[in-house]
Amino acid sequence: MKGFGMHSIEKAGWIEKERPKCGALDAIIRPIVLAPCSSDNHLLHGGFGERKELILGHESVGEIVEVGNLVNNFKTGDMVVVPCTTPNWLAENVQGEYNAHDEGLMKSFKFLGSKDGTFAEYFHVNQADANLVLLPENVLPEAALMTVDMMSTGFHGVENANVRFGDKVVVIGIGPVGLMAVAGAKLQGAGQLIAIGTRPNCVKIAKEYGATDIVSYKDGDIVKQVIELTKGGADSVIIAGGSGDILRQAVEMTVPGGYISNVNFFDAQDVLSMPTSSWGLGMSDKTIRGGFCPGGARRIRKLLNLVQYGRIDTTKLITHRYNGLSKIEDAFYLMDQKPKDLIKPVVFIN
Repeated sequence: MKGFGMHSIEKAGWIEKERPKCGALDAIIRPIVLAPCSSDNHLLHGGFGERKELILGHESVGEIVEVGNLVNNFKTGDMVVVPCTTPNWLAENVQGEYNAHDEGLMKSFKFLGSKDGTFAEYFHVNQADANLVLLPENVLPEAALMTVDMMSTGFHGVENANVRFGDKVVVIGIGPVGLMAVAGAKLQGAGQLIAIGTRPNCVKIAKEYGATDIVSYKDGDIVKQVIELTKGGADSVIIAGGSGDILRQAVEMTVPGGYISNVNFFDAQDVLSMPTSSWGLGMSDKTIRGGFCPGGARRIRKLLNLVQYGRIDTTKLITHRYNGLSKIEDAFYLMDQKPKDLIKPVVFIN
């Protein structure tokens, strides 16, 4: 089979490999719709260390072409939604609060981490009964596709921010994950909801998802703007973009007793630091959390419920559509170029 991936750092291209083998608990999937993610580009550029001859991709909805003999809930021909994080549910760490770290830091992120991803004619999913969800009949595949990472990650930011009814909430960075954090914060009951970003199309969608105010760094210091708008600071701040200085800014715009939740991938060379005064000399009771996207069927099924019953329209994220497996390359490089009108591209496989 063929797939699109990286031969090594900074060298992308098409790769020929054998079709993956199906274990007794597993499934082999043929993708029907895919999406590239900035994490795929980050990997190519060396952000997670050296990888060689690795097929990229971790966002997919597809058709099952083979299941293992111990799989109970799925059969050949089923259309399924594939979480980007597929834990080993026999690992001890999944019994804790966060299943994304089954065998170590982010080890539940099998695609890109320990095996080939989804940008191929076929790909492998471990422990299918626990890691796959049937595509609901009245949900578009591309709408379901947005739940597997963008929505799941953005909502995890909201979960870790402990957003409650009436809270003043800030989302820093309104790319696709940040936009989902805006939508999730509204669903969770946020009162004032401030989105920080500049791209006009993202600002438009942020407002449609529930942002009450927009802040731009072009208009001055974002901390001062947020404190002025909130009349003192936010209860919760969700970081979905930015570089090393963003943590200090998030802490400073949060009230004592508030929450700072990060779902942004920083670069290895970034240094997160802040004056002790930003954190109230350590006495401010501000909680700082950084979290990776949880996995598993149960989570994605709940997110699909929100799509299925009209609580959220995830297709608002989709700005570019391609057709055919060969177009994965175009969509991937579009993510690298980041044109101003881009939020999220998808590729439909014929």
